[in-house]
Formats: sequence, structure tokens, C-alpha cells
Amino acid sequence: MFSGIIETLGTVKKITPSGQGQRLLIQSSLLVSPDAGVGKADRSRVGLGDSIAINGACLTVERIEGPDLFEVTCGAESLSKTTLGMLKIGQLVHLERALRMGDRLDGHLVQGHVDGVADVISCERAQESVIIWLHCPMDLVRYIAVKGSVTLAGVSLTVNEIEGSRFRVNVVPYTADETLLGRLGSGMRVNLEVDVLARYVERLLHPESGLTFSRLSELGYGRSHARGGSK
Repeated sequence: MFSGIIETLGTVKKITPSGQGQRLLIQSSLLVSPDAGVGKADRSRVGLGDSIAINGACLTVERIEGPDLFEVTCGAESLSKTTLGMLKIGQLVHLERALRMGDRLDGHLVQGHVDGVADVISCERAQESVIIWLHCPMDLVRYIAVKGSVTLAGVSLTVNEIEGSRFRVNVVPYTADETLLGRLGSGMRVNLEVDVLARYVERLLHPESGLTFSRLSELGYGRSHARGGSK
């Protein structure tokens, strides 16, 4: 589980085919710890078997090379659902380590399970923010809500406006400068993860679940309950 707050940028150093997928060798400062002595483990940094989000996609660290390189494997499913297959050697990527119990949740709950790819329509810098319009895949539009949360390339953002299958996010200058979002342009593609809460609500309201608005009312979750009254 992640929060959608990017910790640092990594650099793709090597891409190796692996079956129907590929292995990525990433250079990152997350592996470097000035306080750790030689041979001493530093559990505050990335280690073997750890989960790490690369442009919003949760992957597993399978190998560590030297002081600042780690390798992950992207399976065929990951390549088909994300932008990871479009990466080039030398390209920068967003990195976030998995949350630990007790960590501050500055963004929102992000699974690192990319739902699809959004197309950038426009990216314009205004005085107070960078305004980005994107096209959402039609099968994901129903999960996008104004003032709701969305994850773009691993970054937690708030949806400000929706027009059909298009939606807008406003990125504050700090986030635009510290991430790759400020460098987006028309025609570029980014990983999209919708709010997991929307998916659970949809599942609970599916006819097969047996949970309906009428049933919720019978259980006391009506207007009086919502207002703090008794059944």
C-alpha cells in the first residue's frame, strides 16, 4: 500500500527482456544510506523483496546491485496495463516505497494496481498551478468523481472537473517541479489508478451482493442514521 506521495526520481539504467515481460534496472538514492555501516542492514531503505511503486505500479525488488541500483521484473500483465513497456534507458521514473504502519497518509490509499492508461490532452502552467486535462478510458470513467482522489503516474491528486470522459487536475507548483507531472505534454500517456473505495462501493451494490439501498435502510443506515439520530 502506498500514499501517492513521490519520494524521489529514479533513472532507468537497463531494460532486459524476460519471457513475455522485462526486467528493469533502476538507479535510485533510496538504496543509499549515509548512516549505515558496511554490511549493516538499513531497514528504512529499499531491500530485497520490498514493494516499490514505479510510476504508480507496485513491483518487487528482486536484486540489488552496488550501492544504488535495484532490479524489478514487469510481467506481461503489467506491461499491457501500464506505461512501463514504453520506458527507455535514461528515462526518469517516479519512486515511492511501500507505507509502514504508523506512517503519515499525506495523499490517499493507493494500491499500486494500475487500472489503465490516461492520455494527456493538455498541460498548461497557470499562476497558482499546472492545469492538466486527461482522457480517461471509458471503462474507468464511472470511478472518477469531482473532489475524489485519483493517482496519475503514482501521484495522488484531486479531480477538479469532469467533462464526459475528460477530467482535470490542478497540480501545485511544488509537486509539478518535484515530479514529472510538470513536464507532461499533449499526447503523452500516464498510469491511472482510480480510488479503490469506488471499486468496493460498486461491488457492494452489485445485485449479487444482496446489499441495496432498501436493505441499508432496513439496517438503520437511512437519513436519521446519517444525521446522527437513532433508528
